[in-house]
Parts: sequence; structure tokens; C-alpha cells
Amino acid sequence: MKVRVIAAVALLPLLLLVVLVAPKICTAILFGAMAAIAAFELLSGTGIVKHPRICTYCAVMAFWCVLWCGLGIGYAWLVLSVLVFWCVLFAEVMASGMKLAFEKLAACLVAGIVTPMLLGALVRIHAGEHGVFFILIPFVLAFLSDTGAYFVGLAFGKHKLAPVISPKKTVEGMVGGVLGAMVGMLIFCAVLQLFGFTVNYLYALVYGLFGSLAGVFGDLCFSVVKRQTGIKDYGNLIPGHGGILDRFDSMMLVAPLAEALLLLLPVAVK
Repeated sequence: MKVRVIAAVALLPLLLLVVLVAPKICTAILFGAMAAIAAFELLSGTGIVKHPRICTYCAVMAFWCVLWCGLGIGYAWLVLSVLVFWCVLFAEVMASGMKLAFEKLAACLVAGIVTPMLLGALVRIHAGEHGVFFILIPFVLAFLSDTGAYFVGLAFGKHKLAPVISPKKTVEGMVGGVLGAMVGMLIFCAVLQLFGFTVNYLYALVYGLFGSLAGVFGDLCFSVVKRQTGIKDYGNLIPGHGGILDRFDSMMLVAPLAEALLLLLPVAVK
């Protein structure tokens, strides 16, 4: 627990420094690198794809997908890159004498395209209007939900939420996570008012509710993969936390949900 807290205290300010201060392209590069590592963890770390060259292709594609989100270049470039990626994967299947199973290719598409496009929501939010403020919303939702769920679950947790997938999660913890995310969003909106934004506190509660639930489900989604492949963590890159996917699994759903909510129910306008 001590190592986990120290790592979070050390790394979170660095992450926020890049997101809030550095040029926007730096944010795209940072999250692109994280997506590349996550792709490698999802394939090689789990043993789903034991083919270093293909795992590398997927990591490169994951990096490019997130970087594309921040470059603001034409959609055609993404389509072309997906086309090339598809052809390269099937070329490897043909070169292997049909030994590479289709389900492994499907895992490659998830690791190389789907998960980075989900995580890329952070970059798309950051690149939008007032993105330097709104990029914090997914972090408020994910981290305060995790914090609320941890402490409430530790104190009051009795009823298991998904005992086969994630034995430590409880219904009480989930409720604590929802409350944590809601309170966090209310505080965040109060801060936004200080910067001249007009905020909608009802929408803030909606963000907190659905953002927290999305985080729980995202965590469970990647826990399913760990249980089916028999691993404890996706990696050991972050002391006390595991790999990128262990720390940012919930963000895979929270970030795109926040992106959609910002478009459909703007919580703050200026």
C-alpha cells in the first residue's frame, strides 16, 4: 500500500504537468506511448499473442492512433493506416503457414485500434475548446471514484460485486465510488466557476454517476482478460500499481464517455 501511494504521489503531478502546461502535442505523445505499452501488455504480457514482431506492429499502431487524435490531420490518414495494419497482420498469417489463429488477430485489432481510440479520447478532449480544463474531467471521475470505492469498500464492504472476476470489489464500494465521483465533479465545477465558466451542477452529478459506473465496468472488462489468461497484473511498470492497463483500465471507458457527455451535455460553458 505504501509503495502504491508513493508512486501515485510522484507520478500524478508529472502527468498533470504535461497535460496542463506542455504543448498539446506532448500530451498526444505521452498518451500515445501509454497506448503502445498497453497494447504490448494486452498481447504479450497476457501471452495471448506470443509473436514479438506482431506485438510490435500493434504497439506502433496504438501509438499512431492516439497521436492522430492530437495532430488534427485528415481522417483519410487514419483509414489508410488501418488498411496497412490489416494487410500487415494478414500477411503475417499467410507467412506463418496459417498457424496464426484468427482469434489472435482479433486480439491484435483490439490492442492496436480499439483500446487506443478509447484512450485517445483524452487527447481529443485536450485538443478541443477549453481542453486544458476539460481534460481533467476523466481524471476526476476515474481517480475519485477509485478513491471513494477503496475507502468505503474497506470500511463497509460486505456484498461482493463480481466475486469471480474481481473478488475485492463490493457493492458498497461501488456506491462509495459513485459518491466520490459526484462530489469530485461538484468541486471541480465550483473551481471552473472561478475561471469564468457557467456550470450546470445537475449535469455534474450525471457525469459523476455514469462516469463512476463506466469506470467500474472498464475495470471489470480488463479483469476478465486477466482471469482468463491467469495473470495477476498486466505488467510492473508502475510500482504498486502494475502496468499501464492495471492503472488506466477504467479510463478506457471513462474518457470516451466524458468526451460524449461534453458534446451532448456540456457541464460548463464560457
